[in-house]
Amino acid sequence: MARLPTRRGGTVDRPASQAAGRWDPLGEFEDLYQRMGQLMDSAFDGWWPPLGRAQSPAADLTETGDAYVAEVELPGVRKDDISVELAGRELRVAGDYSREAADGRALRRARRSGHFEYQVTLPGQADADKITASLADGVLTVTVPKTETEKPRQIQITGG
Repeated sequence: MARLPTRRGGTVDRPASQAAGRWDPLGEFEDLYQRMGQLMDSAFDGWWPPLGRAQSPAADLTETGDAYVAEVELPGVRKDDISVELAGRELRVAGDYSREAADGRALRRARRSGHFEYQVTLPGQADADKITASLADGVLTVTVPKTETEKPRQIQITGG
């Protein structure tokens, strides 16, 4: 039986963009949605997304042995304009891109302005009391420690 292709040369059983055994079918839709948003943004010269809709900044979510780490690109955003929340397993980073008023009529807009929002569901339980967030060089790094039950443990083998 032939395997269905996915992006970057992977297969449904083992897509190249995901770790082995951890394929998230909704992740493919999220990636497609982000790419379509970028296409619409470039095609409509900064007038996309439609009014009232939040923009989603570029972000990466990684997992270490004891934490989940989200790195969200927010160039030019001050820390006072950012909100970080955790509700259950849902991490949400939101805020506003601000643009200072310029003299004259805008001929082309390439910089973002308005509301942004990044949401991701963490794959495991997190310790909400120990979350840290830092902003450096336009990248917000949010570290969400795993609960004790989510951390991998080495099991001692006894006998023979």
